[in-house]
Amino acid sequence: MEEIITLLTQTIKDLYNLDFHPELIPSPDNLDADYSTNAPLKLAKELHKSPMEIASEIETFISDNGGFRSAAARGLAREPHGDGRERRDPVADINVSMPGFLNFTLSDDYLETQIDELLNDFDKNISSDEFAGKTVICEFSDPNPFKVLHVGHLYTSIVGDSIAKLFEYAGANVIRANFGGDVGLHVAKTMYILRQKSLDELTIEDIARCYVEGTAAYEDDSSAKEEITKLNQEIYKINSEKLHDSELAELYWKGRELSYDYFRNFYDSIGVKFDKYYPESTVADLGLTKVKEQLEKGVYEISNGATIFNGEKFGLHTRVFINQQGVPTYETKDVGLIFTKWNDYHFDKSVVITGSEQLDYMKVVLKSVEQYAPELVERTNHLIHGLVKLPGNVKMSSRKGNFLKAVDVLDMVRDELKSAYDSSDEKVALSATKYAFLKYKMGGDIIFDPKESVKMTGNSGPYLLYSAVRAKKIIQKGVSGSESTNKRRCLSSERNLMKKLFEYKPLLQEAVSEMATHKVANYLYELAQAFSRFYENCPVIGSEEETERLKLVQVYLETMTHGLNILGIEIPEEM
Repeated sequence: MEEIITLLTQTIKDLYNLDFHPELIPSPDNLDADYSTNAPLKLAKELHKSPMEIASEIETFISDNGGFRSAAARGLAREPHGDGRERRDPVADINVSMPGFLNFTLSDDYLETQIDELLNDFDKNISSDEFAGKTVICEFSDPNPFKVLHVGHLYTSIVGDSIAKLFEYAGANVIRANFGGDVGLHVAKTMYILRQKSLDELTIEDIARCYVEGTAAYEDDSSAKEEITKLNQEIYKINSEKLHDSELAELYWKGRELSYDYFRNFYDSIGVKFDKYYPESTVADLGLTKVKEQLEKGVYEISNGATIFNGEKFGLHTRVFINQQGVPTYETKDVGLIFTKWNDYHFDKSVVITGSEQLDYMKVVLKSVEQYAPELVERTNHLIHGLVKLPGNVKMSSRKGNFLKAVDVLDMVRDELKSAYDSSDEKVALSATKYAFLKYKMGGDIIFDPKESVKMTGNSGPYLLYSAVRAKKIIQKGVSGSESTNKRRCLSSERNLMKKLFEYKPLLQEAVSEMATHKVANYLYELAQAFSRFYENCPVIGSEEETERLKLVQVYLETMTHGLNILGIEIPEEM
């Protein structure tokens, strides 16, 4: 409640000459109020007064100075009406409770007006211009050609797209970028096996198996390792010089094209679109140029014939940027990527999402760039995520071939949905998968349980969809709502739903600031719970309050639709 916070802030300034920003939380049920603040408890030590004394002083000051009507006139609180109607206080009552809380009860008139405002122009009333006119590049998913997409790629694709949608909500021009290794040791390992086989029709599954076999050969056979190392240099030349005049070159380009087609088809299937693909080969030369320039200036140095960055000077690892054969490593390619993105977009913010195993690696890369382009590092946010695991905590590895593929996850959810509800609705299956990932705070490992993800009750995507579809049915007058006659319970659940709806805009602003999509997901779950209690306790169609309650249901549906869109989830017509 911005009005209450603004007035409290000014009151504390006027009374005590302190710049203090109070927090407002929903009141506990036993207080019979809407919002409370513990500001008096936090101010007690500094003011050398008891919390109850401070609470009483603040309450008296607000009352003696005309309350919120006076605050609105002085520009400290927003007028609840802008259409010429009589101005009324948004707060109907202020009281003090032990051990030093100030409690506020909103007026019925104010609640109804807020719902009307949201209904009349929902997008305008929840909009944000925090990033208006700014360019944000979100880089995520980052699969390597010549390898299949695994569950980690699915996770980061879903989360990355949702973070991009948060920035779009805040007015940013967002570029979704995808970075992958079309050259490198993993390609050489795959090609080492691939060229030994007679494959009439090459598939991505063939390529995946070759990578596993090539990795084993590289680790177990010294002669294979030597040959793969040479292949790596040949493939780098094929790519950089765009050679097509050999069997190896033909096989390389065929595999590369197949990989990118496979990526695009998969992203289409989950509703994620990328604006820019950055193959490593397209940024490597710029990375080499930057590293060599800074080698001469002492940022990088030579060690045993390789170019390194001595991260130990900064409490980090030392890493190789150009190997002894003169080939750029992943580190140099990431340097090239940073500058390529800057040259392409002159971004205000660059968000890079990787697995947690890349944390120390990225610290070194960014620390090296910080020595000569600190402004680019200041604009870069590196976000990490943990592993996605199935129940049982089985550790999987793409190197060993026992990893969980992205398509496997989607198939498991479809199978569970079919088994539990005899449904094959793709929107519901996708919502179950996306929400199961997005409801967790990014950073730690996630246990993904397909059975839990499709449940129609509890904290799941299908539960949110079911709630939204139910709201649609009420608006279409297909269902009426509760037949309960407990008026007190109905009014309480109606009021709680209104207040929950008012939390959406500040929640979104918080989610943008923290790049925290889980906050949107968890809010929507709490909102759906509030709507469920309203539905159980309040008759809508045919009641005396039908018009006003239909407005409330409409605002609920618009809020749910907007929030689910940020999560990349579409509401079906039926459930």
